[in-house]
Amino acid sequence: MRVSVVDAGSNTVRLVVSDATGGVPLPVYTAKWKLRLSEQVSPDGRFGEQATEQLVKALHRAVETAARWGAPDPLAFATAVVRNAPDRTAVLRAVAEETGVRLCVLPGETEAELTFLGVRRWMGWRAGPLAVFDIGGGSFEVAFGRGRMPEFAVSLPLGAGRLTNEFLAHDDLPSDDELQALRRRVRHELRDAAARIRWEHPHTVVATSRTFQQLARLCGAAPGRQGPFADRFLDRADLRRAIDRLAALPAAERATLPGISAPRARQSLAGAVVGHTAMKLSGVRTLSICPWALREGILLRFLEDGADWWADIEAAHEDAPYRPGTAGAAAGPRPRARLTGV
Repeated sequence: MRVSVVDAGSNTVRLVVSDATGGVPLPVYTAKWKLRLSEQVSPDGRFGEQATEQLVKALHRAVETAARWGAPDPLAFATAVVRNAPDRTAVLRAVAEETGVRLCVLPGETEAELTFLGVRRWMGWRAGPLAVFDIGGGSFEVAFGRGRMPEFAVSLPLGAGRLTNEFLAHDDLPSDDELQALRRRVRHELRDAAARIRWEHPHTVVATSRTFQQLARLCGAAPGRQGPFADRFLDRADLRRAIDRLAALPAAERATLPGISAPRARQSLAGAVVGHTAMKLSGVRTLSICPWALREGILLRFLEDGADWWADIEAAHEDAPYRPGTAGAAAGPRPRARLTGV
């Protein structure tokens, strides 16, 4: 059985085509299209015609590519950059009309749950009680659980791209006041989630996402060419020193550092601040870096629970209204998130 998933994120549209041998998605082909949508949307998060057109073209190519590799229409989903767009209904309609793809907008908490599932399957049961951190361009997900799925999951408005645009919008060296304001926001938003992690005292804490992978490489973890099975870790003290290195350089020059790619150089500092603050408030000294995340979690749920599960996800969330000032909005102040069982 061959399956595929396509992920419309803040920086790239990614396609993964996998063989599902024995219920495990083994990738046979991957492709990505660098759109940097978070840099193209308007200050209030609206896509407009140009960004929508680029997204449509990338998804059309993803569908064609999946078909060439023998996979049916991909399981297509979008993260915070689309979820938070006030004009997301128009974006989803354009995608459906031009490509035939039903682009699913997942709530942040659902992203956290599915990411946890991917990490759990990669790390195995020996990981014990497990906490997961996942930072994207628009949001930061935290989950904890002892079993296959998390006991709680929360999504916070602490994406590396979002915070960069809000606190570090220029490309010059950040000022001390800007960094202090950024740290205050991150501490405020993370307080409840970090307290829960500290109280649960997980046996293993794992980070996933390209941002964490690149920060781990900056702090001395094995390079990507050593493959996904190389053990990679991120130490809190090393990450604190990495913040100083990143803050000492203009955004364009951060790509000269080990592991930091040009497309993510601008948001790397905000990502490092979020990661370090989450570790410090949660009492975590070392993170394991996991190569599996949301895409793999979606494939696993699809393989385990069938096509009806995905159809229910699409039906439940594709027409969810945009409500300014709520967790799905792009603008306006946000209260601290409350943790709820899932």
